[in-house]
Amino acid sequence: MPSFDIVSEVDMSEVENAVQNVMREVGTRYDFKGSKSTVEVVDGGIKVFADDDMKLNQMHELIRGHLQRRSIGPGQLDYQKIDPAAGASVRQMIVVKEGIDRDMARKIVKEIKGSKMKVQVSIQGEELRVTGKKRDDLQSAMQFVKDLGLEQPVQFKNFRD
Repeated sequence: MPSFDIVSEVDMSEVENAVQNVMREVGTRYDFKGSKSTVEVVDGGIKVFADDDMKLNQMHELIRGHLQRRSIGPGQLDYQKIDPAAGASVRQMIVVKEGIDRDMARKIVKEIKGSKMKVQVSIQGEELRVTGKKRDDLQSAMQFVKDLGLEQPVQFKNFRD
């Protein structure tokens, strides 16, 4: 029986490359001259340190832009609370979301079942397995999930005939 998996994955090496490019750009930009602003990848997230809120917002734009160029959508990023540091400087942790959480998985399952497609959907940890009798049914299910407009990007893996 044909099947495929719906997953939400991020290639962390691409995140590291994007962060390195951000640091290179920060080093050359005039508005960051003399600044102690830094960005680094730490255990499943991005740690941002900036001199003030304005520079932090500029760092967010740089990070989003460089990640977008590497096919990592802004929906993959979860911005944590901004912590004040020494002086006027601030730091923030940005968690890179991987896997489909329970609420989002239930929403996808409910939408697919509500569409009356001839496929079965099961939640398997942080991914969804979609099975059906025909390849065309699975392809229409893929298109349906793409058209849902989910806030977190999803990928389709392990398509088996």
